[in-house]
Amino acid sequence: MKRKIAVFAAVILIAGAIFGGGFFGGFEYGLTQTRNIVVQGVSNMDEGNPDADFGVFWEAWQTLKDNHIDAKKLADQDFIYGAIKGLVGSFDDPYTEFFNPEDSEKFAEDLNGVFGGVGMEIGIRNDQLLVVAPLKDTPAARAGILAGDMILEIDGESTSGLNVQAAVKKIRGEPGTVVKLQIIRESWSASREFAVTREIITVPTLDMEIKDGNIAYIQLYNFNENANPFFYRAMVRASEEDAEGVVLDLRNNPGGFLEVAVDLAGWFVERGAVVVSEEDARGERKPLQARGNAALLDIPVVVLVNEGSASASEILAGALRDLRGVKLIGEKTFGKGTVQQIIHLADDSTLKITIAHWVLPKGTIIDKNGLEPDIEVKLTEKDIEAKRDPQLDRALAEIKKEIEKARAQL
Repeated sequence: MKRKIAVFAAVILIAGAIFGGGFFGGFEYGLTQTRNIVVQGVSNMDEGNPDADFGVFWEAWQTLKDNHIDAKKLADQDFIYGAIKGLVGSFDDPYTEFFNPEDSEKFAEDLNGVFGGVGMEIGIRNDQLLVVAPLKDTPAARAGILAGDMILEIDGESTSGLNVQAAVKKIRGEPGTVVKLQIIRESWSASREFAVTREIITVPTLDMEIKDGNIAYIQLYNFNENANPFFYRAMVRASEEDAEGVVLDLRNNPGGFLEVAVDLAGWFVERGAVVVSEEDARGERKPLQARGNAALLDIPVVVLVNEGSASASEILAGALRDLRGVKLIGEKTFGKGTVQQIIHLADDSTLKITIAHWVLPKGTIIDKNGLEPDIEVKLTEKDIEAKRDPQLDRALAEIKKEIEKARAQL
């Protein structure tokens, strides 16, 4: 094993190439399209194309303008934005969204990693708004909010029918102000109110420590643009301290840039291995291959996951299991596995459109399915209150077994 660690260190020390971003939480970047479209009140102008009747649209437009009691309070552009939201809503897809220019600016704050709020990723499952993951050292985490908690009300208003964009807008506010969240948890018989004080949120990236003398324990909180250089530094330290195994903790990691997940996989699997494929509406697949140095190819690894592990976390965890047989320990993951493309429109508004879903190397579709752990270990509220972590304890026990196996093969 010492020989392997020496090689591990040598490869790491020359592995300084950091690949650029390109995806965030399944969002595809690099495509900005400006479109100027002139639409006239013409019905079925093209013969043989009876699918769309814009005459009905303009008739509804004018009828609302002429008769609605609040019509004068809305500018024509607000009508346009409302119509676009209607188009988006027709897909019944919580991840396909429209952002007007003001909301687009708030959306960009998410991508930059600093914003005012309570510090949790939210999503929709079975038409219910819920917490995907609370972020480390944030008001939500300190308040005791957990992954999987269902949000019933925000400041006394029901979340029924509310999309993610609208919910985020309600939860955010000035730092120092309080938002009241009515939350129900599967283990509770009744909902409870959480009064959470908003703060400026800075999303953390990674923590690393050496456990039991020879295990690199890496907590990766998201896949932002800093994850790759931070991971590199963590591996340099691991090599300096003669680490013989890695516990990669992806619990409560809601995702981030997809290409970062693919690049991190390149530390663990052979260069050129297909980490994940995008499958579009036509069934065509675009493979994304590992481009790294495979410095950890022979190093024992286990991965911790839970319901807060989503998106890019599920890709990395699933790829390591499919390509290397790495054990997943903890609880079933969230099940967010679609690709959203970002299109910037002419007035700085934005469309986020689901264009594909992800398929793991062995054909597993993540979306709405999630990943079942190889070793299920629950983390209860009593564990959290007592500051116990049976999931981490099991992961450490398993990695020690893997290290012993690796030593026996030398």
